[in-house]
Amino acid sequence: MQAHASRYHIGRDEVVEEYLPDDSVPRSVRLPVSIVIPTWNRPDLLETVLASLGRQTLTDFQTSVEVIVVDNGSRDNSAALAETWGARVIRFPRNFGFARAVNAGIAAATAEWILILNNDVTLAPDYLTRLLDEALGSGADFATGKILMADDRQTLEGSFDLVSRGGYAWRCGYGHRDSELWSSPRSIFWAPMTAALFHRRLFDSLGALDAGYGSYYEDVDFGLRCAEAGFRGVYVPNAVAVHIGSATLGKRSARVYYWSARNQVLLIAKHLDLPTILRGIWPILVGQSLALMAGAKHGHFFASALGKAAALGPALRELWRPKPRSADAYRILEQSEREIRALQTALGFDLYWRLYFALTGWRTGAWWHRL
Repeated sequence: MQAHASRYHIGRDEVVEEYLPDDSVPRSVRLPVSIVIPTWNRPDLLETVLASLGRQTLTDFQTSVEVIVVDNGSRDNSAALAETWGARVIRFPRNFGFARAVNAGIAAATAEWILILNNDVTLAPDYLTRLLDEALGSGADFATGKILMADDRQTLEGSFDLVSRGGYAWRCGYGHRDSELWSSPRSIFWAPMTAALFHRRLFDSLGALDAGYGSYYEDVDFGLRCAEAGFRGVYVPNAVAVHIGSATLGKRSARVYYWSARNQVLLIAKHLDLPTILRGIWPILVGQSLALMAGAKHGHFFASALGKAAALGPALRELWRPKPRSADAYRILEQSEREIRALQTALGFDLYWRLYFALTGWRTGAWWHRL
């Protein structure tokens, strides 16, 4: 089988190279948008998202958009179903995780813009058009919309992400009622890869998602890399989608808590050097301790603790790698934390953030810096 990964700057990944299809569209055929959908089982979800793509109002959608489904070793008819909908399908023999599946889709994509889409999302008919219009009009490098919960469409499942110095990511607005607070466009650093549009120059410049994360926080890591490199995105609240959330692994399952707990530690170790970690050690300890408490609250303390333990080896290896942008990363996290504080103040504070800010102090120059 001919390897195609060299067509696209993702870095060498033998898994991606081995399973890229031979029938790739030539790079000379440049479409406006490629849509990448990782999937694992649940053909019912996949059919719903493919049907919502068929209703998109983007001009000449059928001839200007390619749909790439990356099947992560499904044991059902998901791959065959995708082909009946006209999608190009990349088949993995087993589940290699979200990040590697996305990377394979990106490597096979031919378009200027790439929409990364979960298999449990339903898009409003104008979703893609609104993201493209706002991204092109504002000069943004990526864009995402307002994501509502499937079982209560007055409640947010997400919008954009923000991350604290403690390495804990907040899907902004999660679980809160939709309101004016979430209805204005804004510049963002992080777009959750639930239903987000990225210009291919990001991947050409930064490479692909870090497959070492497996699942969860790979998009947070990519957003921080974007911010460190000076790329910016836009939140487009009139682009609306509906998301079930963790439909494949199970919402609030032990696996979700394990991977999230593990990858929070990896995020810190990957982006901050040892002096910077020592500088911010108190918010890191508070943030990670509260993350364990959040796992315990939902009956998954041991899964969360195992995730933290599993991160120690990779994190220690990461600590010794050069990090020329460590200071930039910390400043970005400080700015992000100020934005979390402002939004939480407007909302009345979720329990995690109430405890976090009470224990750390909400200003950068908190009490432990003055000891």
